[in-house]
Amino acid sequence: MNITITGKDLKATEAIKDYVERKLDRVKKYFGDKEIDIFVTIRTEKTMQIAEIIVKTDTGKYIAVNESKDLYASIDKDMDILEGQIRKAKTKREKMQKDASIKQMSLDVKEEIEIENEVVKILYYDVKPASVEDAKLKLSAKPSNLFLTFVNVDTGKVNVMFKLKDSNNFGIVEPEN
Repeated sequence: MNITITGKDLKATEAIKDYVERKLDRVKKYFGDKEIDIFVTIRTEKTMQIAEIIVKTDTGKYIAVNESKDLYASIDKDMDILEGQIRKAKTKREKMQKDASIKQMSLDVKEEIEIENEVVKILYYDVKPASVEDAKLKLSAKPSNLFLTFVNVDTGKVNVMFKLKDSNNFGIVEPEN
């Protein structure tokens, strides 16, 4: 961790340098042993004390600038901002890596397994008694459904009503026995 502290219109005392270095340990934990460069600039403008901290790493650049009447408060706010930026970037990176690995894993699975001529999905639902007109209304109510299985109240047999390709008419499959 390379730290450069610069004072403009303000002298960077040993107390300020020690304080900044102690606070920067909070940032260091996110990068482990990776090389990071940190540039700290402190300055005054009228009655305000301004602290600007720039963290450069191989994964990105993080900047926080804050002003307060107290320089230590400005540094503390900068540290909170930097920590939030770094956490957000780290979470985003981890999520992208996780998504990429899941996508790769699903691609690998698709390449290895090719299912042909097999039943791959089974749906269970209740077959309820209905008239042909009621079945037609139920099937029309849900445009995503292509068919409806029901017990015909007139014949007592299981029927399947389906939508024809013209989407305006219906067909019925009824057993002969």
